Amino acid sequence: MTVYLNGLSTAVPEYELPQTLVEDNARRILGPRYSQFERMSSSFKSSGVEKRYSFAPIDWFQEPKNWQDRNTLYLEGAFDIFIKVARKALNESKLKANEIDCIVTVSSTGIATPTIEALAFKEMGFRSDIRRVPVFGLGCAGGVSGLGIAQSLASAAPGTNVLLVIIEACTLSFRSDRLQKADIIATILFGDGAAAAVISTKQNSDIILRQGNEHIWPDTLGIMGWDVDNTGLGVVFDRSIPAFAEEHMAGTISQACQKADLNQNEISRYIFHPGGAKVVEAIETALELKPGALDFERDILRQFGNMSAPTALFVLKEVLKQGKKGQMLLGALGPGFTASFMPIQIG
Repeated sequence: MTVYLNGLSTAVPEYELPQTLVEDNARRILGPRYSQFERMSSSFKSSGVEKRYSFAPIDWFQEPKNWQDRNTLYLEGAFDIFIKVARKALNESKLKANEIDCIVTVSSTGIATPTIEALAFKEMGFRSDIRRVPVFGLGCAGGVSGLGIAQSLASAAPGTNVLLVIIEACTLSFRSDRLQKADIIATILFGDGAAAAVISTKQNSDIILRQGNEHIWPDTLGIMGWDVDNTGLGVVFDRSIPAFAEEHMAGTISQACQKADLNQNEISRYIFHPGGAKVVEAIETALELKPGALDFERDILRQFGNMSAPTALFVLKEVLKQGKKGQMLLGALGPGFTASFMPIQIG
């Protein structure tokens, strides 16, 4: 059963944070407490990030925050941006909210029970019999894995309209108490954003989604994720991620193509979640791509930072905007340690 991507939208919150502003504030807050801050500060310029967007204004980060502070702002921001990005995707697909049969909501940066799509239910105008599939904990792989879940649901019930909404508020996890290297890296890279997609077997575009697949490596739980404590979420970023990607991605992508019955030589472009400049370089090296081949990935990283799950769909949106055609492979790495893939035929 052919499944189509009939609408794709992206959105960011209102507060724009230039990298220079973030660096100045990080130096004021973290510099006196973290002896290695100045040694690491050059990464603000070499990270490839020029700005990002946040659910919070820069002043919000000046004082320590607890779980309640962070999650309250997460809920407020997630509600607003859910409505914004979902409506944009629906408009692009020429559907109304009451024509959606199933919602997949992906987020790993806050807790909402009832979940976000339930909070937005009345404002959006969804039907009372809508199916809800909230997904938590996939981190940076959540956008690609969420798209795979939505594709499978649409394929299993022909004629069903599935709405995928991905929301992350990474900046709200800023920590001034732990003083770990990973917290500095997160401060350099993290941004907030959302993406939404409408998926169905009813054709309203020339974008075909084939069945996605994932690969999880054993004994890699400590590479990426969250540490959870009374203060909030503490990022886990192992320094081995770029080297791991360079060593393992080529073989893993080859396996993913075999599972999807896809000839790797047919792929006209790879589309990846840009977790950081070093990760993008590592993937280019692993796949023997020419330096700079993943240019859209770098553009998105520069403009928005690493927004976790929705970032890969920002790159996909840019690929579509630039009129690229052919067989694509969308990919991302996330906690687990997991690689997630989605074959996409455009045109």
